[in-house]
This record gives sequence, C-alpha cells and structure tokens, in this order.
Amino acid sequence: MKISIATVFPDLYREFLGTSLIKRSYEKEIASYDVVSFSSFCQPKERLDGPTVGHGSGMAIRPEVIQRMVEAQEEKHGKAYRIFVTPQGKKLDQRLVARLADTFLKAEHILLVAGRYEGCDDRAQKEYADLEVSIGDYVLMGGDLPVMVLLEAVMRYIPGVVAKKDSVEKDSFTNCFIDFPTYTTPPREWHGQVIPEVLLSGNHAAMDTFRTEVAAQKSVKEHFQWVRSYCADKKNRALAFRYMPSHYVVLMHDQVIVQESTVGTSSVTSLDIHDIARSCKTYGVKGYTLVTPLIDQRKIAETILDFWHGAGISYNRNRSEAVDLVSIKQSLDQVIAEIELKEGKKPLLIATSAKNQGNLSRSITYFDQTEVWAHDRPVLFVLGTAKGLCDELIARCDYLLLPIEGFTDFNHLSVRSAAAVILDRWMGINLLQVD
Repeated sequence: MKISIATVFPDLYREFLGTSLIKRSYEKEIASYDVVSFSSFCQPKERLDGPTVGHGSGMAIRPEVIQRMVEAQEEKHGKAYRIFVTPQGKKLDQRLVARLADTFLKAEHILLVAGRYEGCDDRAQKEYADLEVSIGDYVLMGGDLPVMVLLEAVMRYIPGVVAKKDSVEKDSFTNCFIDFPTYTTPPREWHGQVIPEVLLSGNHAAMDTFRTEVAAQKSVKEHFQWVRSYCADKKNRALAFRYMPSHYVVLMHDQVIVQESTVGTSSVTSLDIHDIARSCKTYGVKGYTLVTPLIDQRKIAETILDFWHGAGISYNRNRSEAVDLVSIKQSLDQVIAEIELKEGKKPLLIATSAKNQGNLSRSITYFDQTEVWAHDRPVLFVLGTAKGLCDELIARCDYLLLPIEGFTDFNHLSVRSAAAVILDRWMGINLLQVD
C-alpha cells in the first residue's frame, strides 16, 4: 500500500518512519511512505496559509494549496482514500482503528492530511475528505502527532507488521475489556510485589480465567464508559456486572420540601412503588426502600406490597418479581444500617435533585463512576418526592448528581421517570456499535 502524508513540517517524520514497526512495514514492502510538504505545492513567493475570515486571529491552509497537493499525489500514486486529522473529526478508538485497517488493506493509496495553525480551509475538507479523524477532545499545535498516532494504531492490524497476531487480537480495547496485566520473570518478587501464583502454575485454563477476570474488574472500575459502550455479549455483561459495586435506591417520603421551604412528609403512591422497582430490577439494583415515618403511610405501602406478593403474582409475574426488591423503613438511618449489615460497609450516599445545589454536596456527573466506585463501598441513590430533598439531607450525602436536564427550561420529571433516567445513565448499557 502507498501512504502519502501531507504536512507543513516533513522533517518531523524522518525518525518516526525509520523506527520500530513502522520501519518494519517499509522494510518488508508492506507499505511505502511519501511525505510531502504543503509548501512544495505553492507558487514562488506564494504563502501556503491565509488569514481566517472574521474577527479574531489565526491562519489556515488555503484550499487551492490542498487541491494541488491532492491532485499531484493522486496522479503519482493513484486515487486515494483521504483522511484529514482534525479536532472536529470522528473520535479514534480501537473499533475505528480496526475498520481503518480494513480500509488501508483495500485501498491502493492512503492520503493523510496533517493540518497546522487553525487547520485546513473547511471548503477543502468538505471537497476532499473521505473521513475526518480526531484523537481526542483537546487541541494540539498541528495534525502531525495525530497522524503518527493513527499510523501506529492502524499498522498494528496490517498482516506482517506485528510478528505475533495473538498480541494484536488481545490488545486493550479490542473487545469490551482492557488487556490483562503483564509480568516478567525474573524477578518473581519486586519491591514487595509478587507475580500471582496462578500465572506460574502452568495451568493455561486457570491462567486464562484469571486474566479475563482481572481485565474485567479493572475495566469496570477504571474504564466503565468503554465497557458499557461495547459490551454486547451477554457473557461479558454478566462478568462486568460481577465487578460493579452493589447499588441501592431509597425513595424519601420524609425530609422533603412540601411547600416553598417547608420541610415535611409526602404521601406514598402505588406507581412510585412498582415503577421504580421495575427500573431497579432492570439495572441490577439490590434493594429499593421507601422511607416514611408515618404509620398510616407505611400501612398503605404494605397493603400494596401484599397485593404484589399475593394475587398480583398471577396478574403480572414480572412486576411482582420487581416488587420483591421493595422494603419499607421509618428512617434513612435504618436503610443505611441494613445495607451496612448486609454488605459489611456503610454505603456512599448520592443525592439527586432537579436543581443545581453543588454548594451543599460534591457534585458529580454520569461519567464519574471511577471516582465513586474507587471507594469500594456500596452505593445508595437518595431520591426525593414532593418538591425534592431538603438541604440538610443533601448536605449529609457524599455526592450530588447533576440535575437531569433537556434543552428546554421545563424540568419537572416525575420521580419514577427520573429514577429510570438516573439508573440508565449511571449503570446502563449504551452500545456505540453492535457486532
């Protein structure tokens, strides 16, 4: 395959192309590289860049320079698949890398365009780019490092570049889990750390199981967004779920705002009981508790639960199964004590609110599982009824989730709708690709 690279600074590629696996791809005649400078496609005294239009400073590579470069490289090497690296492009991950490797193999000519300054004139990108790629949500001085990253990632998949195919197939992020940890021997012990005995046992089946489980555990704890985005296999989902901490939900009918700033109690409703229970069952929540200090309200809730534990089974078995998760307590302290007794650790309390009240407790987003789960404690979501949890209760919690918001000013979800959204955003599958 022929790979053209268009850049402002071709000297940056001299050491890169002559090193390691990229060098091997050239020596084994798997790929040839043609690095060209944008300036070589300019007329004498003509600038390759021009000032950006509109207020503000900045220069961009001019479209006619890009046109000449594309036409010249395609005349030399044939029609190209053209990739522009840009912060606005499609995010590069292992799945895209694998697809690009297939594209590299099928195309006779690949053209990689590394912009500089403010990038390339957008008209040229629209005219010529078959794909725009970004290596992350940050901005570099130019596109040369992204081009090198893309080549390092993609060329590993090209047959013959990496000696052992197995090492590529088991790379981190090739499936929904990262790679397992690696060790060398000697030494068996280093700075008080020892190689796990199972890896020295010679039992390949036991070693594979150990590696899979360690990889799954580390992936869930440190790369959950990747796991949830690519975990399509039911077996892998079950394995990932094993390493998620226990989650619980409590619905507060006490310590809630009932009128203006008045703190009081609210009434139990049947819909809140079985609808939130169904969400809890779906996402693997281990227990769902209603808290009310009022005896008559607890009796109402118990009557509802009795129905679903009795006649309701034949009416709707699935709903009855979900309601099995539900219990009733007089106070939040009782809920916490019961979870601690069951789990051996006090739960972390995560408050929820329709308002941004980060002044009361540390705010977190739905991308902060790593921080929360690093405590190695069960997690208790605290939901409010009426007009929401009172300030004193929110301040008692370890964290406060940012409010659920749309792109409108209306923000009045029912608590059962909010519960479903919260659980899905926090611990639901969110596939980006179906295998």
